[in-house]
Amino acid sequence: MLLTTGQAAEEIGCAITTFRRIVRSGLLPGLSRRGVRVMVPLAVVQALTTRRHAPLDQLDTKEIAVLRVDTAQQTEEPGRNWIGFAASLTAEDLLKALRGWWRCDAASVAAGGVLPVTLSGYVVAVLTGLERWERNDQGRHAFPDARLAGYVTDLATPRTTITAESVTDRRLAELLLGTRLVSHSGGAVAYVPTRTAA
Repeated sequence: MLLTTGQAAEEIGCAITTFRRIVRSGLLPGLSRRGVRVMVPLAVVQALTTRRHAPLDQLDTKEIAVLRVDTAQQTEEPGRNWIGFAASLTAEDLLKALRGWWRCDAASVAAGGVLPVTLSGYVVAVLTGLERWERNDQGRHAFPDARLAGYVTDLATPRTTITAESVTDRRLAELLLGTRLVSHSGGAVAYVPTRTAA
């Protein structure tokens, strides 16, 4: 059975524009077209609706930053060709696309020790190595030493690629990739408590 993007968004409980970001990112298998409509297999939608929430309580900090990105767009910024996320990007391009420049409290990002990257509320990449940052003339920050611990290439399964070299980074990637992580922010970076108030 196939669903339209509107039906799929309704099943998941998100806006149609939010779901279309996932479609454009190349993260969903088995998509087909019926005229101008993109059709999504019901099994894929069901996999997304049952995805577990990120177990933030397993992290050793009270708060983490979450980088909320859109589908990858080409950019003419020096040092990178893309900004945002797409499953088709190489690990090198993905790291460059995600490690800056963002409006954020850089010290708070660094203090969290990990930066989950979400697209439409799903963790699609994990960055570590955030201890050092740079600030540009527009007040945006980048993390030049950031490491890509892993990323998702298929959100339904989910299928992940772990690129971490350290055991700690690998554990963070395996813990967070493919999970749901709701965050609210007026900008690209949100701050999320890891413990729920009693």
